[in-house]
Amino acid sequence: MDPATNRVTRLAPDVESTVCVMPAPETPHLRERCERLRSLHRPGAPLVLPNAWDVPTARAVVAAGFPVVATTSWGVAAALGHEDHEHAPADEMFAAAARIVRGVDVPVTVDAEAGYEMEPAELVATLRSVGAAGCNLEDTDHSAGSLRDPDEHADWLRAVGDAASAQDYPLVINARVDVFLGPFIADANASQDAFVSDAIRRANAYLEAGADCVYPIVLWEADGIRRFMSEVPGMVNITCEPQAPSLTELAALGVARVSWGPLLFWDATARFAEQLASLQE
Repeated sequence: MDPATNRVTRLAPDVESTVCVMPAPETPHLRERCERLRSLHRPGAPLVLPNAWDVPTARAVVAAGFPVVATTSWGVAAALGHEDHEHAPADEMFAAAARIVRGVDVPVTVDAEAGYEMEPAELVATLRSVGAAGCNLEDTDHSAGSLRDPDEHADWLRAVGDAASAQDYPLVINARVDVFLGPFIADANASQDAFVSDAIRRANAYLEAGADCVYPIVLWEADGIRRFMSEVPGMVNITCEPQAPSLTELAALGVARVSWGPLLFWDATARFAEQLASLQE
């Protein structure tokens, strides 16, 4: 981030920066939003986060009574004409996040993917500039197409937290654990038992590094969630997959945060396609 221009300087490969990130609410207002977001993580009474992808959907989330807006990188990237997994230029993604922040009066937690290869201080400065109260940071190395080493990723998360502290910015970090994602994409109904131990080891390393919450994305099997909850002594985010336990059951398991990822975006685009098809009947 160039402080003189609020321009993100680290982008997708071979992409020149053409979009400046417009500043959003600054401290102390931003501090209040960060602390509000953090306070809403309560095991057994989870923060419910229907993910938005633009200003209209973010405003719809707020109008429906939800206290926080979470973005979905898949939906944001798609709305910008790109694929997920850091194929969208970072400056476009952060500019979209800034518009969402400016468009609502509640905390916004931003899906920052794997950090777009930014150094921790640069990433934190960018998130602060757009007004993010929190962020998701995943442990996939998109350039390598594999998971990051958990110890190295924990060190990176610690550096992100240290950078936020140095900037007097109480950023809420949701550390995403991606061990279930590849197998889930291959077969959404396959057993997840073989991956739970690795997920637990990663989650505990990320919590020890200072993450506020851990997010074993697409973990949906009740036994796996139960074991994960029993062996991870911290706030846990679960995706509300169709085959996952109900929201009431997740609360009973002690989950502190429930989100939908790209599911609502996919549902909305499918409904739009259905409406278009009906116009041709």
